[in-house]
Amino acid sequence: MTAPSEAFAATLAGAIPTGRPLADWVRVHRDGVVEIRSGKVELGQGILTAFAQIAAEELDVGLARIRMTAAGTDISPDEGLTAGSLSVQTAGPTLRSVCAQVRAVLVAAAADRLGVAADDLVVDDGWVSTPTGGSVSYWQLPADELLDRPVTGTATPKPTSAYRVVGASVPRIDLPDKLLGRPRYVHDLAPAGLLFGRIVRPRSPGSTLVAADPAGALAIPGVVTVVHDGDFLGVVAEREEVAVRAADQLRSDTTWRAGATLPDEAELSAFLTAAPAETTVLAEHGELGAAATVLATYHRPYLAHGSIGLCSATALTTTGASPHLEVWTHSQGIYPLRRELARALTLPADAITVRHVEGAGCYGHNGADDVAMDAALLALAVPERPVQVVWSRADELAWAPFGPAATVRLAARVGPDGEVRAWHHEVWGNGHISRPGSLGSVALLAAGHLADGARIDPAMEPPLASGGGAGRNAVPGYAFPAYRSVNHRLLTMPLRTSAMRALGAFVNVFATESFLDELAVAAGRDPVEYRLAHLTDPRARAVLETAAARAGWGTDRRAESTGRGIGFARYKNSGAYCAVVAEVEAIEQVRVRRLTVVVDAGLVVNPDGAENQIEGGAVQATSWTLKERVRFDRCGVTSDSWQTYPILRFSEVPSVAVAFLDAAGNPSLGVGEAAQGPTAAAIGNAVFDALGVRVRSLPFTEEQIIAAMPD
Repeated sequence: MTAPSEAFAATLAGAIPTGRPLADWVRVHRDGVVEIRSGKVELGQGILTAFAQIAAEELDVGLARIRMTAAGTDISPDEGLTAGSLSVQTAGPTLRSVCAQVRAVLVAAAADRLGVAADDLVVDDGWVSTPTGGSVSYWQLPADELLDRPVTGTATPKPTSAYRVVGASVPRIDLPDKLLGRPRYVHDLAPAGLLFGRIVRPRSPGSTLVAADPAGALAIPGVVTVVHDGDFLGVVAEREEVAVRAADQLRSDTTWRAGATLPDEAELSAFLTAAPAETTVLAEHGELGAAATVLATYHRPYLAHGSIGLCSATALTTTGASPHLEVWTHSQGIYPLRRELARALTLPADAITVRHVEGAGCYGHNGADDVAMDAALLALAVPERPVQVVWSRADELAWAPFGPAATVRLAARVGPDGEVRAWHHEVWGNGHISRPGSLGSVALLAAGHLADGARIDPAMEPPLASGGGAGRNAVPGYAFPAYRSVNHRLLTMPLRTSAMRALGAFVNVFATESFLDELAVAAGRDPVEYRLAHLTDPRARAVLETAAARAGWGTDRRAESTGRGIGFARYKNSGAYCAVVAEVEAIEQVRVRRLTVVVDAGLVVNPDGAENQIEGGAVQATSWTLKERVRFDRCGVTSDSWQTYPILRFSEVPSVAVAFLDAAGNPSLGVGEAAQGPTAAAIGNAVFDALGVRVRSLPFTEEQIIAAMPD
């Protein structure tokens, strides 16, 4: 049997899946619509628009003819997870190859019908024409029959010099519905006979149920049933407000035995470095030599996804000769979720259909899979009627998986000129992956609360070849003569952790780029010049130099208590290159005034969409860097509201200027997570420039800044 970590890594592979029918990806309809069925899902990142552009380009049809179909396990190819900023980078080439083959097949069929050589034909908006005026359209050909043949992976796509649609900024296809308030989200689903469910959670991760009296909830008019299995409690009602009231009543009629299972938050960093851990050397090069001459420790707290929208799912159980469970969800992996639901519910996978419907964006593993399990359990209790579950704000902030807290220790040996001779990077924290299918245990919240359920295993680490987790960007991208990178994955998991945008790259880049600034200051050298002295990759040098130039680095005098800092990284050492210059004001609090971001992402399919991704990532990273921190006591999470878990407000959003370097013939690289680490580092370095205080623990609150001041 394939190990969970190996299976997870396989979901991120980018090889073209030969042998599957072309029709799994492309359908040509008689009305002139070309349907594209991707296994990747729309999370608000604009991926379906980029895929529509790729398909229109390769098929030579107008973009208006392309219809992107939402992913479902009954109609879409299994392309694993939509994660890791890899959709354009890995699934894009698959779609490009498939569409190139579809075009070749259709053009060959048109040549046979028109009685000419295929090389003599021209295709324009799906019409295949001869030099003498004869023509036939794709939709006039027997496309269903023609596309019932396997993908070969050998078709030759267009050269980039021939592109007309790819590389152009086009309007996002998902935005009109959202801007006009049309039903589009999973919360908007309203199938006939819809019931509403709510879940009553334990008081804390270590709590166990002592007693639950459902009588009060069942007495409320409109309540259909109460579901009780082990520590799992849920209610189902005819109306949403009734479900909320019934859940409140059931909560008050339930007794829990609390367990103090969490570490002391004030000593979190010490806990991380002392807890039992699995140690892995990620990479090493050269001889480290003598003891390091400079050392520093950096810390990131647990982070919540903090989506404005709440997680939701709808499920329907049908009985009869072939009982079936259907789930509508905003999961990032419909096939992995189906397999996990089958495992949790002891159902065959083919008895479950999972359909993707857009929901709250999260760019990581939030509660979308968990709420799908909640809805499934309630739907099994009321066959033939769909049940919709929406999480509460407290559920979102206290029960969804968190981005792991981490401690990073860096050490460097420097020469007389201040340049790095040896570099040592160590990370302590939980793993970054507990998505469905990644662990030995069932990785769904409610499954662990069932009477026969098991606690979710500690989060795992994908291999570095697949991007890594805690070790992401822990291997330096600079040309240091010697380096060693080590990851210590905790074997206990006080709070459930999993993927959050950029994974370990956020803290590793923050630490690396902050430490480089410290070394530059100690050497009396300019931070930009110091980085360039350690960079040999010309693309890396170009983004760094361009960002500095666009931000006016070193050319102006700034007011007191303002500062400027820079951060750089190539995401995962294999994705997009990104450099950020931050301008901050640090008087009563740190305020980021402007971010200048320069990116090399190779071929950019939709420049406007890519710019949105970089800008959004930079703003989110600003929120993490300045404000966000999960708070907890020994029993559970206490930051379960916007008051206790503040995020960046619209009035605090900095000006963000994004520029992309020319592709120069390079293939597409993912952009969704490229800006997070460089933004945090740039802000930290700017705070030092403004105040002369090096803050190594996130977030940069007044409390943390005061703690960092020298005695």
